[in-house]
Amino acid sequence: MKKYCFGVDVGGTTVKIGLFDKEGNILDKWEIPTRTEHNGSEILPDIAKALEKKMEEKGLKKEDMVGVGIGAPGPIDKEGTVYEAVNLGWSVFSIRDTLKALCGMPVRAGNDANVAALGEMWKGGGQGYLNLVLVTLGTGVGGGIIVNGEILNGATGAGGEIGHIHIQDGEEDACGCGNHGCLEQYASATGIVRLAGRILGATDEDSVLRQGEVSAKAVFDAVKAGDAVAIRIAEAFGEYLGKGLAAIAGVVNPEAFVIGGGVSKAGNILFDFIEKNYKKYVFHGSKDAKFELATLGNDAGICGAAKLILE
Repeated sequence: MKKYCFGVDVGGTTVKIGLFDKEGNILDKWEIPTRTEHNGSEILPDIAKALEKKMEEKGLKKEDMVGVGIGAPGPIDKEGTVYEAVNLGWSVFSIRDTLKALCGMPVRAGNDANVAALGEMWKGGGQGYLNLVLVTLGTGVGGGIIVNGEILNGATGAGGEIGHIHIQDGEEDACGCGNHGCLEQYASATGIVRLAGRILGATDEDSVLRQGEVSAKAVFDAVKAGDAVAIRIAEAFGEYLGKGLAAIAGVVNPEAFVIGGGVSKAGNILFDFIEKNYKKYVFHGSKDAKFELATLGNDAGICGAAKLILE
């Protein structure tokens, strides 16, 4: 009998859901709004209703389903307990047990970035590697670590929070986490804009970046056009990120770093700035780690969630 599963990726605005077969083929995918009011108490019931509706639509029964995998923001341990997800209004509770009671199927839960890393290993840019680090460069810097094919959760599910590695002493601006000098402050999309502001402010040198709104995309478009100031900004970004990834490699010794998130849309040119700095700082035992672009985009979370329940 053919078996199926659901992969669920809970975001701050929408919940992405996919129906998969056991081989990992996406048979259907859709989204529902993330209702964060009332401390997020409607999110899991909404998901359960959406799953039930899809099963009715497809003529599937519970015995046809392996279960539900779910990724969500915040620290989530191996048992499926979330230790606060501020964006969703969640405090400490078991996602696994709560959703299982609502939908009547087995459930496995994990942190969204870790789950996305599992997805990239299974079906994306990390295929062929069993030891990898997914680095998501978006509004913040997220990470997911896979060791011997399994997610590295840590004690409370906070493993892989690479954006909050301390990388710079003396930083006056605070990171969103409350600390100062986190990797996220220099290597995220907003971090690149911060670096651009500082470097542009320190010189009168002509640059295309002075002609419009500065964004991470604008910086790397200017780099591709040979803009000298933009190249200096990219060098600073690469120095911070290369140094940060070298520190991570000293702990987990990955075969590959898979780079995703909005900044990764700049393409392989990113590696020109990251890889040389990585090699400059890394312990020789991890010097040969490969750099790959993530390929699943918004499907990484649902794919990884499906893989979570299929394991």
